[in-house]
Amino acid sequence: MSQKFVSRGFTGKRERAGGQGARVPPGQHLVSDFPVLSAGPTPRTDLARWTFTIDGLVTAPVSWSWADFQHLPVQDFVKDISCVTKWTKLDTRWRGVSVDTLFEHVELDPRAVALIASCDGGYTTNLLLSDALNGQAFVAYEYDGKPLAPEHGGPARLVVPHLYFWKSAKWVRGLRLVNKDAPGFWESLGYHIRGDPWKEQRYTDD
Repeated sequence: MSQKFVSRGFTGKRERAGGQGARVPPGQHLVSDFPVLSAGPTPRTDLARWTFTIDGLVTAPVSWSWADFQHLPVQDFVKDISCVTKWTKLDTRWRGVSVDTLFEHVELDPRAVALIASCDGGYTTNLLLSDALNGQAFVAYEYDGKPLAPEHGGPARLVVPHLYFWKSAKWVRGLRLVNKDAPGFWESLGYHIRGDPWKEQRYTDD
């Protein structure tokens, strides 16, 4: 891939893991900053036109405006995150809506086994439902007590902390339920279809 399409931030300020090593997946180093990584320019979304949609293999699609999304039940999350570029940041603080809460508003078709997250800017990534449900993923719109900054995926991003962070799609605008786990943007360019940091599933053959 041409380097010009990828933003700065692929290396962070390294720190020793110390007594927190058990929380750091193999091959990772700790950072205290929050590196910015993006494929392409940062979208700037007009909240008056922002929507979030769940569609695909559901009985009926559902969509929220930004104002409606703010009225969904909210949770605070404190999670460790790990990037495929080998940095890990501990105890990141988010506020948002659990994917479980979102799925309470749709009836899933029994054939649905995976989802495709779609985003402003054309980015997509895939997740098995088994990696998205039961408290494992959420759509965040605040980070560290402030509205989520555009460079970190604001106004809203999917966060899937137990997988490499490319799965935590920035500028997310919807989830499409599908009957087959199919690669998204990075996965089609050689990244692993699932991306478990503890198994070092970085690339296709890992």
